[in-house]
Amino acid sequence: MLRKLAGQTAVYGISSIVARLLNYLLTPYLTRIMSPAEYGVITDMYALIPFALVVLTFGMETGYFRFAGRASSPEEKKKVFSTTWAAVSYAALAFLALALLFLKPVAAATGYAAHPSYIWMVAAIIALDVVTAIPFARLREEGRAGRFVLVRVASVVINVALCIFCYAALPRLAASGGPFAPLWNPDFGAGYVFAANLAASFATLLLLLPSCRGSLPRIDRKLLRTILVYSFPLLLSGIAGTANEFIDRQMIKYLMPPDEAMGALGIYGAVVKIGVVLMLFTQMYRLAAEPFFLMGFDKKDFVRTNAEALKYFVIVSVAIFLVIALFADLFALIVGADFRQGIFILPVVLLANILSGVVLNLSFWYKQADATRYAIYVTGFGLLLTVGFNLALVPWQGYAGAAWARLLCNAGMAGMSYYLNRKYYPTPYDLPRIGSYFLLGAALYGAGLCTAHLPVLPRYLLDAGFVALFTLYAVRRERIDVGGLVRSVLHRKQTTNDKNP
Repeated sequence: MLRKLAGQTAVYGISSIVARLLNYLLTPYLTRIMSPAEYGVITDMYALIPFALVVLTFGMETGYFRFAGRASSPEEKKKVFSTTWAAVSYAALAFLALALLFLKPVAAATGYAAHPSYIWMVAAIIALDVVTAIPFARLREEGRAGRFVLVRVASVVINVALCIFCYAALPRLAASGGPFAPLWNPDFGAGYVFAANLAASFATLLLLLPSCRGSLPRIDRKLLRTILVYSFPLLLSGIAGTANEFIDRQMIKYLMPPDEAMGALGIYGAVVKIGVVLMLFTQMYRLAAEPFFLMGFDKKDFVRTNAEALKYFVIVSVAIFLVIALFADLFALIVGADFRQGIFILPVVLLANILSGVVLNLSFWYKQADATRYAIYVTGFGLLLTVGFNLALVPWQGYAGAAWARLLCNAGMAGMSYYLNRKYYPTPYDLPRIGSYFLLGAALYGAGLCTAHLPVLPRYLLDAGFVALFTLYAVRRERIDVGGLVRSVLHRKQTTNDKNP
């Protein structure tokens, strides 16, 4: 089963990494043509999107996986899709209508009274992303990774191409007059980023519609009530969890001096983006693991598989941490020179991301046991920690305080998740071995810091040796059949291609 999970993770990862890396090309580009304060606008606005997505999808993605997996016939599964898709689509349309109705007050309240277009464009992006959430979930549930990634990659290519066109080509075309002249306005600033994203989100919807043939959005009220009972705790926990991830941006914006806040926000957002590889791994693991762990496991198989999965997740995450943290000066080149002053918080951000993945692993037991109320306890506790530590640390340490608050919050949630697991659904996590990988990673990172005074080439060779040492230790201690994993991935890719000609 673990080999199957590894294969699914690799398929989503190898495919999705192309889309993600294309999208992250915008980070080195935009941080070189924008000031930290201008980039802070993008960081600020994009921090609001995940929060709105969680609210408007009602936890229906996980609910769809759970109830589609229980469906006894194709017709019943189709009814689950139609009901969940209709529910989130109607919510998206209502949200967009309210945003347009109260556009000026919302723009003034968020500090964008001079650019109300930012608000309606971001609201439209949110609405389109909500409408496409369940169709994307259906592709994952059906194992159609090829189609899933094809749409994702196409969307990202459109977004990146339009964004670069707007800032690189459009000013020159407008200067020569003609039809492009009315489209360029230097005062529009970050608005071109949002316009490109909006076009890409609309294209995504068009590309997904063929996959939804024969399944019109139609609500079965009885089924919807049942799904909502399951999903509502996930909605509440999702709100708190997303706030945990993104409220630090708002804390920086409002707790730091006004003349420093947007610049600090831009630097913080850019440094968080540097951890792209670790975020990619966590994302591709989530895409594979969520439907995997919510299928028809019996308890004995589930606890054994989940315990092993957490250990291997930690191994890979610590290895990625070492690669990024030991070669931080190279990864810093991803962002512009004005943003590199914040690179010192990168190890803290990376460790926080690892703990976020640990919390994800520790969440599968209550989702599988239909005890989703525990998600509220974990994320609610995390939100209290996030707000408290940000209030205490951001006025004192600026964006570095926000990074430490993120780490402490995720550590607290991991601790509470483990406590609840031991009390209600004991899973045999191998803590001594998991802890040994964290300790070895910390020791090797510390050794890497001691080489900082060496010339570049010897330092890089030693750091590469530290990464290799960790990897070799893990492979030998766990007796990992690397060849078997590669064959599993290749077999999974072949199977996926056969299902998605």
